Amino acid sequence: QVQLVESGGGLVQAGGSLRVSCAASGLTFRSYAMAWFRQAPEKEREFVAAISNFGIRRLYGESVKGRFTISRDNAKNTVYLQMNSLKPEDTAVYYCAAGLTVAQGVSGYNYWGQGTQVTVSS
Repeated sequence: QVQLVESGGGLVQAGGSLRVSCAASGLTFRSYAMAWFRQAPEKEREFVAAISNFGIRRLYGESVKGRFTISRDNAKNTVYLQMNSLKPEDTAVYYCAAGLTVAQGVSGYNYWGQGTQVTVSS
């Protein structure tokens, strides 16, 4: 059974930093591209970042470019999202996802975690 478990969310002030993690099990981690999406109340799920299976290719959503960094550790079956210069509009539930290729659409991913809340206060 595939499980993706996010952690590291919380409350942070605007301008601050936070790192969220996603630990994967039940799949051959190095065979999967990994991604982060986020969803704010009453909004659609939004692409944040994605990384290819060995980390060579990375994509970012326009709203987070230059502020967020996605990385992965295949030895630990974990993907990370380092978030710097956080803004109140970054407030959302952050989800990690696993798929066979790097993609920006939700339909490109087969497995999803339950999400972790990130709240940025002004």
